[in-house]
Amino acid sequence: MLSKAGGSGSLLLKVRRSFPRNSSFGKLPVASSSTTAATFNSAQDSSAKRFDEIPGPKGLPFIGTLLDYRIGQYRPTTFHKALLDRHKQYGKIFKQKIMGRTTVHLLDPEFYRVWFQSEDKTPHIVPLLEPVKIYRKKRNFAAGLGNSNGEEWYKVRSAIQQLMMRPKEVTEFFHMAEGVATDFLERIRRIRDKNGEVGNFLNEAKKWTLETSSMTCFEKRLGALECQPGSELQKTIDINAASLDLSTKLYFSLPIYKYFSTPAWRDLIDKQDSFHGKAKELVDATTTKIQDLMKKGELKDGQYGFMTYLLSRKDLEYKDAVIIALSLIGDGLITTSPATVGQLYCLATNPAKQEKLYEEVCREAPKGEPLTSERINRMPYLKACVKEAFRFFPTGPDVKRVVMKDTMIGGYTIPKGTNLEMNNFALLRSSEYFDDPEDYLPERWLRGESAHNIHPYLLTPFGYGTRMCPGRRFAEQDMYIIITKLIQNFKIRWNSKEVLSQEYKMVFIPDRPATFAFLDRE
Repeated sequence: MLSKAGGSGSLLLKVRRSFPRNSSFGKLPVASSSTTAATFNSAQDSSAKRFDEIPGPKGLPFIGTLLDYRIGQYRPTTFHKALLDRHKQYGKIFKQKIMGRTTVHLLDPEFYRVWFQSEDKTPHIVPLLEPVKIYRKKRNFAAGLGNSNGEEWYKVRSAIQQLMMRPKEVTEFFHMAEGVATDFLERIRRIRDKNGEVGNFLNEAKKWTLETSSMTCFEKRLGALECQPGSELQKTIDINAASLDLSTKLYFSLPIYKYFSTPAWRDLIDKQDSFHGKAKELVDATTTKIQDLMKKGELKDGQYGFMTYLLSRKDLEYKDAVIIALSLIGDGLITTSPATVGQLYCLATNPAKQEKLYEEVCREAPKGEPLTSERINRMPYLKACVKEAFRFFPTGPDVKRVVMKDTMIGGYTIPKGTNLEMNNFALLRSSEYFDDPEDYLPERWLRGESAHNIHPYLLTPFGYGTRMCPGRRFAEQDMYIIITKLIQNFKIRWNSKEVLSQEYKMVFIPDRPATFAFLDRE
């Protein structure tokens, strides 16, 4: 049986007694609790329509529209297509109920702007993976930032803000990510076939993100790049994917698992035990290593920077450090890997844009010279390509919130406790908001181009505001590095006639494993 996360508390106390807070990470600022003047109208406004007047599919008592996704025209994996269809049918605001959960869906960037500008310092969210939240509580693990609200969430976020959310601090880990990316290129050269093709590239990308995350968190190479089918590391990758499948299955099912153990719930527990157990083993081993080095006076400045920062924070428990490390690893597998596949697909299917990016890479980061964060920062077209690809391959269908007081949105009264989903993904290919929406045009994001005409609340692949994904800076840095190095060395091609799309597994993932051709540049 998996031991509880707090079991290594004695290690943490020993480290804190002898390890001073890293001087490069200063005192965290206290966020203001004030709100902006741009707030929603009062729910008492006499012009507000009733909540039950919000349009949407009727469904059945309690289960709502569940059958639409079980025996109807949709499936859980096509949930996003149902949202698109309902947007066309009901407009920019509609509601639907699934298993007793009533959600109001918003599809207007002006709604998003006003909502975000009215948020206080602790916005409440619906857990992304409710079964995982229940599992962690059962095992006495920390809930994690994505599964907590209020002061519990704010305490942890404040503790990690300077380490994970500030570009300057994240660049301290640049050389580690760059080293893994270099090795990943060599793997591509070894495993591609005579046509230069690498099959199941999504799995290869997961190996890259797993290895990169391990270096960031633990300064340890796991050997994930070379892991084989059936190996422990490949099982870790597979467990992560299976957990998404099971969470999606449980979401679109009767919530019996909350009261009685079901086969799907037991399967999820087994997989989460394995995944959490691996993370805890790595945290324990790294903590012990840090302790031993300190005893010998051999801990170098900046060594084990990620973990020493977490362990030095008196406002974090040991189980918080475990979940933060696990989240960085898991989020890389869940979001960074699929997002990178989408990025490469857009470049591979738009060779002229790829060559334009190659010209910028050659100019700012010539092959054979060290790749640095300063060079990356001088590549606006690279960042424009990443933004544009997120328009075609968003990371998820929504930004979630919970209404904490009765308010009025879109002319309707929304009662406290209602779930909101801002489904901006549905607008990213709309001619109402983008010129030539079906064309991959990174130029639209460049200064002096049409970027000033794009609503700033439309493209938010990492969420928005204080609830933005804490791993955003690491994910962006990793993608900038791998894309730059791939473009430096290869022409990337998509030889298949099939179009890469996305399916819903609580987040968006590619609908196929993806095969790319990597052809050596002269």
